[in-house]
Amino acid sequence: MSHKTRHTSVLSRFINNKQIAGHIFAFPFIFGFICFSLIPIITSFYYAFTDYSMGSKTAVFVGTENFLQLFHDEIFIKSLLITLKYVFLSVPLKLAFALLVAFMLTRNGKMITTYRSLYYLPSLIGGSVAVSLVWKQLFARKGLFNSALLSMGLKTVNWFGDEKLALYPLIFMTVWQFGSSMIIFAAGLKEIPYVYYEAAKIDGASGWRLFRSITLPCLSPIILYNLVMQTIQAFMAFTQAFIITAGGPNNGTMMYALNVYNQAFKYNHMGYACAMSWFMLVVMSIITFIIFKTSKYWVLGEGSDE
Repeated sequence: MSHKTRHTSVLSRFINNKQIAGHIFAFPFIFGFICFSLIPIITSFYYAFTDYSMGSKTAVFVGTENFLQLFHDEIFIKSLLITLKYVFLSVPLKLAFALLVAFMLTRNGKMITTYRSLYYLPSLIGGSVAVSLVWKQLFARKGLFNSALLSMGLKTVNWFGDEKLALYPLIFMTVWQFGSSMIIFAAGLKEIPYVYYEAAKIDGASGWRLFRSITLPCLSPIILYNLVMQTIQAFMAFTQAFIITAGGPNNGTMMYALNVYNQAFKYNHMGYACAMSWFMLVVMSIITFIIFKTSKYWVLGEGSDE
């Protein structure tokens, strides 16, 4: 065997060994994805066209009946509208607040790193059951917010007893969880070349003009990323409504995910719940598609001439 042949054989074995090692390290993810994502997705799609209850031995195929029933279900329509309202109010407020805090924390100053860590804590613990219970107490009849109103000589508000107001504490809680978006915004602000600001200041720009003409355009790709991620996350909101209000009063905080949960595990309508899940997937896909299609009008790309 020639030297070249031996070299090729060794190289081939080395590549094969690397491929085997790669498959071994990727196996846990592949196994988890197949067992806990792919199979449940396929199963739920099948159950969406059946009349199936947990514990039943068979699933009766009913075609598109579950999907047609959605538009005759008043609670479904109400939960969809409430969720859309929650998304369209909470996401812009959350991103605006996160950007404001990130802008302040990227300025030079003492203990900035400590302040960033403290501001990020709400995102780490904000979605937990314990914090939801605390938030429930804050907006209770004798909670901190009503006590503050009394101290200012104002009337107390029955936050969770009024159908029109019950959703707003949940929105405030979501806005309070701005840490993850803030960190991403802060990283993006650090990447904007300072020479842009120097050139604009020479031309006489300052304050709001710098922010509108330099900061926002340069940050627009990151705004797009945060907008998409936070929109998807808002559509899946569940813990706050489940723990704080349980969907009440009068289904005024019946988030879509909570309604799916009730249909599946409270009323044992698993097939109907699967149909609701797939319908929400379509809604989320349409909204995400619209965001991406309209982004070309406001996101500044590397090849943009603006």
